[in-house]
Amino acid sequence: MSRYILALDQGTTSSRAILFDKMGHVCAVAQQEFQQYFPQSGLVEHDALEIWNTQLAVARQVLSQHAIPATDIAAIGITNQRETTVLWDRKTGMPIHHAIVWQDRRTAERCEELKMAGWAERIQQKTGLVIDAYFSATKVQWILNHVPGARAKADRGELAFGTIDSWLLWNLTGGEVHATDVSNVSRTMLFNIHSLVWDEDLLDLFSIPKSMLPDVRSNSEVYGETLPSLFGASIPVSGMAGDQQAALFGQMCVQPGMVKNTYGTGCFILTNTGQKAVRSTHQLLTTIAWKMGNETTYALEGSVFMGGAVVQWLRDGLELISHASEIEDLAKTVTDNGGVYLVPAFTGLGAPHWDPFARGLLIGITRGTTRGHVARAALEAICYQSKEVMDAMAADAHLPIQELRVDGGATANDFLMQMQADVMGTTVVRPKVLETTALGAAYFAGLAVGFWGSMSELHTLWQMDRKFQTEANLTISFDTWRRAVERAKMWIEPEK
Repeated sequence: MSRYILALDQGTTSSRAILFDKMGHVCAVAQQEFQQYFPQSGLVEHDALEIWNTQLAVARQVLSQHAIPATDIAAIGITNQRETTVLWDRKTGMPIHHAIVWQDRRTAERCEELKMAGWAERIQQKTGLVIDAYFSATKVQWILNHVPGARAKADRGELAFGTIDSWLLWNLTGGEVHATDVSNVSRTMLFNIHSLVWDEDLLDLFSIPKSMLPDVRSNSEVYGETLPSLFGASIPVSGMAGDQQAALFGQMCVQPGMVKNTYGTGCFILTNTGQKAVRSTHQLLTTIAWKMGNETTYALEGSVFMGGAVVQWLRDGLELISHASEIEDLAKTVTDNGGVYLVPAFTGLGAPHWDPFARGLLIGITRGTTRGHVARAALEAICYQSKEVMDAMAADAHLPIQELRVDGGATANDFLMQMQADVMGTTVVRPKVLETTALGAAYFAGLAVGFWGSMSELHTLWQMDRKFQTEANLTISFDTWRRAVERAKMWIEPEK
């Protein structure tokens, strides 16, 4: 009998493979970072082949290092960075351009054109999304318009489009399966989240041939099997979900009103709204959380573009620290932020502002400002951005947030989690298993093949590690930070 589920967690900066046992425990982890490409200011790309190669390498590594045969793996679940866009040749399987990453802003002007042309209302009604370069539609259109010969090849049915889940599934199955799931497809700005079909009007708007598109599946079903040559035996691939929806499921936020925040490269806050697609009046996103069988669950989401990436910037850009783990001790060298505030709008502002022309701002600097003040301002900025989104979420859902479940690498920072509880004025709960994104993918995969028998069984696996209660009131600081945000907006003027 198979003993494990293998989760492939393909993130923005690294590819990881994690083995989970029947109790939902992490048994083994392997990880590889891959190169980030920044061709120009505001442009972010990945090499899709490098993504596949690193993902395959860590999957093999996690099995070989622990002498686990493929026959011990009941199924594979995939979770991935969302919106990142890959176009590849169906015959050769080769990408025709670097993957355009979700953070990329090259299509911001195109999005402004769509807004001016009156498309905002129709696109939100159909897709639940605001018009922004964040999503896949304008990225696909850009590649088709700028890569020589791409448009002609697409018109002949020779190209395939996919988000990273589709790209990995295609390669795992040797090109046999070109599919995506409802959570990832709901982030393309091409999919009607109510009728659950690719939207013909939007495909026409972006001049995207339907022949390029993957089939749309539920989050928990057998999509296909891996090539035997990859791992020594075929393994069913039976779970897929975008990283944030996977984390929502991994946190067992399966009842309406439950909220989670994942602290990764960005911060991503989702609240389960059940079978109702709640339309936001505060510029949040209405998105599909998951589909199990014939039942579709929706969520409200707010995306903060720069979360843990702020700490990376302090490490790699300013070189204030050598390792990300040093941020907590540096921030503790001061008792407050000394009047220093950071708005990390390095790639624009996400929810609830959606300003692609905003840029980063560090303000309030005096002769007395130290490295510690900057470090503390960076951590506070992560919390303030999350609070902005959660305040908007509570207003949209007409429910106060009583508890926030948290996950992601930065949640190991107790100082940051306590600060979040103080900024929010609500309880922050950290689970024992922080790998909830991968765990959600594993849950979807395991349910599909009977590794886990029911949702009630999964509920028994979730366990709390620590609860952070509010100890201080940071409302005044939050109000000051919002003044700084207004100064950062529209720093880059749109091209006329």
